[in-house]
Formats: sequence, C-alpha cells, structure tokens
Amino acid sequence: MTTTMTARPTTNARRRRRGGPGARLRTFAGSAVLLALLGLIAAALVVAAPRLTNDLADRSLHTDLTPLPYQVRDVTIEVPGGADGAAPARAAGASDRFRAALPPPLPALVGQQWQAADVAADAVVASGDVGPLGEGGLVQLGVRTQSGLPDETRLTAGTWPDTDGGQPVQVAVSRAVADTLALRPGVRLGVAAPGRGSAELLVTGVFEPVRPTGPAWAAMPEAVQPLLPVNDGDPYVAVAVTDPAGMAAAGRAGLPVTHSWRYRFDHDRIDSSMVEPVAAAVGAARRTQWLPGATVQTSLDTQLVRFGDQLTSVRNLLAVVQAGLLASLLGLVLLAARVAVQNRRAELTLLRSRGASLGAVGRHTLAEAALLQPAAVAAGGLLGLLAPGRDGGTWWALPLIAVATTVAVPVFAVASQRHVAVVAGRQDLLGARPSARRLTVEVTVALVAVLGLVLLRRRGLQSGGDVDGYLAAVPVLLATAVALLTLRVLPGPLRLLDRLAARARGAVLFLGVARSGRGTPVTTGPLAVLVVAVSTGVFSAVVTDTVGRARDTAADLSVPADAWLTGYAFAPDTTGRLADLAGVDALTPVRVDSNRPLLSGTDPQARTLGTARIMVVDGPAFARVVAESGVDVDVPAVLRTATRGDGPVPAVVSPQVAADLDGGAAADVQGRLYPFRVAATADTFPGVDVGVERFVVLPWQALTEYQHTPIIPNRYLLAADSHDPAALLRVADDGQRRWQASVRGSEVSTPEVPAALIERDTYREGLDRTGANDVLTLAFTVGAVGGSALAVLAVGFAVLADSRARVRLLSRLSPLGLSEGQGRRLLLYELVPLVGVAATAGAAVGVALPWLLGPTLGLSAFTPGVDAGWYLDPMVVGAVLGLVAVGLTAGLAVEMLVHRRTRPAEALRRGEETL
Repeated sequence: MTTTMTARPTTNARRRRRGGPGARLRTFAGSAVLLALLGLIAAALVVAAPRLTNDLADRSLHTDLTPLPYQVRDVTIEVPGGADGAAPARAAGASDRFRAALPPPLPALVGQQWQAADVAADAVVASGDVGPLGEGGLVQLGVRTQSGLPDETRLTAGTWPDTDGGQPVQVAVSRAVADTLALRPGVRLGVAAPGRGSAELLVTGVFEPVRPTGPAWAAMPEAVQPLLPVNDGDPYVAVAVTDPAGMAAAGRAGLPVTHSWRYRFDHDRIDSSMVEPVAAAVGAARRTQWLPGATVQTSLDTQLVRFGDQLTSVRNLLAVVQAGLLASLLGLVLLAARVAVQNRRAELTLLRSRGASLGAVGRHTLAEAALLQPAAVAAGGLLGLLAPGRDGGTWWALPLIAVATTVAVPVFAVASQRHVAVVAGRQDLLGARPSARRLTVEVTVALVAVLGLVLLRRRGLQSGGDVDGYLAAVPVLLATAVALLTLRVLPGPLRLLDRLAARARGAVLFLGVARSGRGTPVTTGPLAVLVVAVSTGVFSAVVTDTVGRARDTAADLSVPADAWLTGYAFAPDTTGRLADLAGVDALTPVRVDSNRPLLSGTDPQARTLGTARIMVVDGPAFARVVAESGVDVDVPAVLRTATRGDGPVPAVVSPQVAADLDGGAAADVQGRLYPFRVAATADTFPGVDVGVERFVVLPWQALTEYQHTPIIPNRYLLAADSHDPAALLRVADDGQRRWQASVRGSEVSTPEVPAALIERDTYREGLDRTGANDVLTLAFTVGAVGGSALAVLAVGFAVLADSRARVRLLSRLSPLGLSEGQGRRLLLYELVPLVGVAATAGAAVGVALPWLLGPTLGLSAFTPGVDAGWYLDPMVVGAVLGLVAVGLTAGLAVEMLVHRRTRPAEALRRGEETL
C-alpha cells in the first residue's frame, strides 16, 4: 500500500496565491496614484514655495539697492579737518581701521571703499584771467582727492598732480571742466574761502573718466560735468582733483578741508534673510562716535527697514495662502483615502468575515500604501528643489506629509470595519441626527475661528518676529466654520424645496432634491474642502485686485495724464513747439518747486509760515489734458474757474498747510511773492507726488505775471498716446538750451538737467517691480490658481464620493422608464444645490476676508502713498465660480459615461439596498 503525502502550501505560497501588496496596489492603482499625486503636490508646494519666495525677495532687494544714490546706499564717515594738518595725518590708514570696526556683519559685506578729502565747491570762490573768470563770471571750484582716482582716469594732456607739499597745489580737471572754464596744463588759478584762507592752484593735467557714471565719481559729479549757470547771477560749479599732499597743503593754507571714508556694500552679498541684522548694524554704525566731530551719512538702514516691512507683510500673506492650500490638499487627501476605502469595501468586509482583526486590516492596507506614498512625497520634495532660490528650511514638513498620506487609507479602513454588517446602512440618512461628538467639534471649530479673528485683528500675524501658525490659519478656520455652518443649515431650505417638488409633475426633481436635502455625510467632506479652496482662491484674487486698483490710483495721482515731461527750465515758446509734434493731442505747462517758503504777506516784515511744495497749473488746460488722457482724477472747480483779479488768487492746499495759515498767505514762485487764499483743501492733488503732506496749488491763469520775469515752466503734462519719445526729448532739451542761453548770453551745448519723459504706463509697471512686489505677485498667483484648481478637484470628489449609490439608483430606475436625459437631470438636481451653495459660501468668505482682516494684511506697504482700501471685481468671483461650474459639468459627464457602461441587470443581481 502506497501512501501519498501532500505538503501544505507555505505561507509565501498562500500570499502569492492571494496576491501580495504589489499585486493589490496594481489592482487598485487609480486610488493609490491619486493619493500619491496629492502627496507629491503638497511636498512640492512646501519645498518650492519658500525657495521661490527667497529667490524673488533676493532679486527684489538687489533691484531696490542698485539705483540708490550713494548718500543712501553707502556708509560715509565725515570729519572736518583743521588748518594745522593734524586731521590729514590722523586720517592716514584710517580706512581699513574703520572698516574693521564696523558692526558685524558689515565688514564682510564691503565691496568697495574710498578715502577722500575735499574742499567743497560752495565754500570757495575761484579767481583767474581765463575763460569765464576773465569775463567776470562767478566760478566755484572745489578741490578733492580720493583713493584710486588715477585708476579711474585716462590722461589726455599733461601729468597727474604731484604736489611737493607747498604752493601751488597741483590739480587735474576733466575734459568737460577744462572746456567750460578754458583750463589747460600750466594755467594758474586762485581759490579763496571768505574769512578762512586762500591757495594757489596749478593745472597739471586734463583727463577723461574711464567710467563717468561709476561709483568712484558719485560723490563728485561736478568733477566729471560742471554745473552751468541757469539764471542771472548763478555760478559755474566744478571740482578739480589733486593728490593727498596737495590737499594737505590746501588745509595748511586755511581752506576748509573735510575728510571722509565711504564704504559701499556689495548687494550680491546681501540676501533677504540679512535685512534685519544689516539694518541694525548700519543703525549702530550711525550712532558710533568714530572721531571727534565726525558724522555718519547713510539711509541704508531706512531703506532696508522699509523693504523688510514689505517682505514681512508679503510673507504673512503667503503664509495665509499656503495655509489655505495645504488645508485644501489635506482635505483632498482624506477624501481620496475615503473613496479608496469605499471602493474596497467588499474586499475589506470579506477579510473581516474570514476572521481578520482590525490590526490585520490596517497592516493589509498599510503595506500597500508604504510602497508608493513615501516615494511620491520624496519625489515631490526633489521636484521642489528645481525651484530657484535659497532653501526655506521646510524639509521637516515632508515626513509629516508622508505619514499623513501613508496612514490615511489604513485609518479609514480600520474605522470602516469596526462594525461589520451584512447589509450596508443608508449612508444618506446618517447625517439626519448628528452625534454629540460631531456637534462639539463643529462648535469648537467656530469658537477657535472667532477667537483667532479677534487676536489677529489685535496682534497681527507676527509673533516674536515669526509668522504665528495659528493666526495664519485663522482664514482657513473661518472658511471651515462657515462650511460646517452652511452644510448644517442647508438641508432645511432643501427639505422645503423638496415638499414643493413633491407637488410638481414627475419624480425626477423630487428624487434629486430629496437626496440633496438629506445632508449626505459622504458629500459633506468634499463640500467643506470646496468652501476652503474657493475662499483661498477668491481671497487671493480680491487682494490682488485691491493692490492693483490702489496702484492705479497712485499712478493717476503721480502722472495724471499720458506723460510728464520734466526738466529744469523751458523757454516759453517750447509749449508751441511741443504742441506741433505728431501724436501730441494736448499739453499744458506746469511749474513745480519743492520746499518754497510761505509768508504771512508780501511786505518785508512778513513772517515765515513754513515751507511747502508749490505747484502752478493752468486750471482749464490742466483739466483738458487730464480728460484727453482718460485719467480718472478730479481737478477742483476753484482752479478751473479762477480768473485774474486784484485780490489773492484761490488755491488748493493740503490740510497740514491749511492748519498753519489764517485763511491765506503768500507763496514764493521763482523769487516773487504771490498772495493766495485757501479756497479748498485736499489730501492729494494730481501731479503732486503721493506722500507729500505740504503743498499749495495755484491757478496759473489767475496769477499776474511780470514782463521781465515770467513764470517759467519746468514740466509739461501731455496727452499723447502715439508720441515719439525721442522727438519730445529733443524739442524739450532744445527749449532748455535756449532758455539757459538767454540767461548766460552765450550758447549752451548741454542743458543743466536733461529732459526726462515719465509715461504713465511705464510708471504703473514700475510700481509692480519695486520692493517685494514680485513675492506678492507669486503669493497671490499661487493662491488664485492653486485655490481654483483645488476647488475643481473638490467638485470632482463631491461627484465621485457618492457615485456608486447614484449608479445603483439610476440602475434601478432605468427599468422603470427613467430616460438617459432624466438621469442627467436627476444628478444635476442632486449636486447643483450642494456644490452651488458651497462655492457661493466659499466666495463670500474669500470676499469678506480682506475686509475682516483689514490693516492686519499690511497691503498699504505695496501701494505707495495710497490707502489700499478694499476693492471687489465681480468678474474675479464670477471666474472662480465659473471654474467650479466647469468642474461640476466635467464630473457629471464622466459619471454619466460610467453609468452608461454599467449594465442595470448586473447591479440588480448584486442584491444592493433598495431606494
């Protein structure tokens, strides 16, 4: 007798027969891949957003620092020297010592440094018998020595100064100075400081600057290009350069010598993370007593603080946007996990019926998730590294995202199998009587949101220098509270609509509204996520529109027409020549002078009432040019209707000026006093720079002009939408040269201040490129686009969440005569009320958030001189809601396609629950 022994299959063989985690992952690849994509997006957002923020912030900082004048950007230590030469001796070698003594981190940031000594041009008067000096002209010729100057010049005649320590002081002048003052090598001049002393100068060389606009010449522009007289009695102003020995000789001769050490920081070494420490160090350097009598000149700390305030505001806003996006992504992750568990309900129920414990079910699903989700999160982090910029230090969030996406399905799987039943319950009735636990959670969320809003309005988003995570999440909490409240209240009106639908003909409307009004908990999650996502998108869009509108207002006030044409002084006939140019539709001359005195009257005993910016405009012409340009600004009627008379002219003044006047005063315009009375007050006036608090606007057409001293315009307001900028500048500079030639009595080759054209569109674009505006644009672009995209995904989940029940419903109703068109309407009647109300609630929250948060957002930091206010463009909200509607239509189309491919007979044979 032969006995056959059959071995029991091993555990591995049984696993291969059932299929391992990899095989099951392939079977349910759709849900797993969706969850992995959400984890990848969240990881990429967490890593890439801070890097992009840092990159844009660094570039914006460099863009802001580069054009600053040297008085603002550099740190300059100045100390007056004595006539005994002690100061020059003490100054020797001080440049490196002072640099090393700068507060950290400044020494390592210095890119260039200069040690200089000079006799200021406005402190001395030159004498001689050549050029304008020989003709009796007034010439102020300063003298300066500076380290590194020989390397910055190219000699064209003579030699570089080499003073032997006595008189005369050897100097070199630029080609432009030499041509203007008729100086050549060998010419001798005298310079004298009234009441101090005098020295003799010997011109030894003529040079050309290698880089005339380089930083080495920033502190002595008159050494490159002299200033020419504009009005009668104005002096020529120029600077000659010498060597250190020559400057020491000038000091011993009694000339007032000032020593200075200038340090320029390399902006490429400064990034946005260093704004606060560098600003603090510069402030400390300003307060340091370097030498007796020394002063420190710089405004770099002020500029850095201003930029830092903008950057802080935009990072606060970015934190709010990121909180909304991450909350929406987390909600979508939970929804994807729930849908995945619903799709595998039969499998999990079978495992439980065969004796699997809850732990076994959790391990069963965890083994699958662990194969894909951590790898997806890691891939998202690596994808975020492709973004330019410095690391944002957010890697700590990746493990949290990996854990959340990995354990989401196991947690829902275990929760769904706590109670095993053969027949599934009615999911659409579970929300009719919410549990006490659920009510407690909803009330807690509402209370936490309201408390956070109160704290946010009182404290702002900053806490100890960093963004407070709780306060940054307040908008998300508010949106969540509104979502819960909306979904809690919504079934009531829908049930009322259900009763009305019951009386209508046909059952399609009744069935759809009935299912919608039962408060299906399966769709509650997607709709709550939809509210948060839509609120984030609308909030970002509304804030973007608010900032844009405020900048439009700033541009309208600064350039109240198509363009400003500015200069120093234009000949009166320039107006007609500009008007004859092609493309110029209208123009008006304007006179603007800053810091002009206001007097109590025109008599010699009048007292000074302070200073103000004086603007003289032809009221009717000014209003006409504004209207031709289509700019939305108001020109007060008191200026448009003013006429010439015997009494004071009406004027528009700022409130600060009006408070100092007793109803009227006299304004200094080009050296003549014009009495005026306060006819109106205004916080701003078109054409007066925004932020100017003291100004007076006078009507040109009402002023009495003098024949020999007419009011000379220094600006033109143009309505010219198709102009030739080169032609405008050419005619304007020609007008300036004619006016200067009439004052000097000789031809002028170069105007004192070359004309400049400031176009409104260019000025408006510039407002978007200053400060941390690029970071602001990034924040709200990501918020608007990301919020809208996540809203569409939430709509998709709302359609997908209860799709199996709807397919079963349609499968049962089809044999009873339900047509395909009626099936589509049934889905619309069920989902449109829920999705529509949720999207509307989210839009309402997004619109209300900028108003609720108010000054906390700090938007005024991005709107120079203009209150950001609150603007709402209905098109913005309509676009987001339209996108939601598109998503709903696409989701329903996909579901109808799936239903069409499902055979009703197969659904009936499954023994599913009845309607």
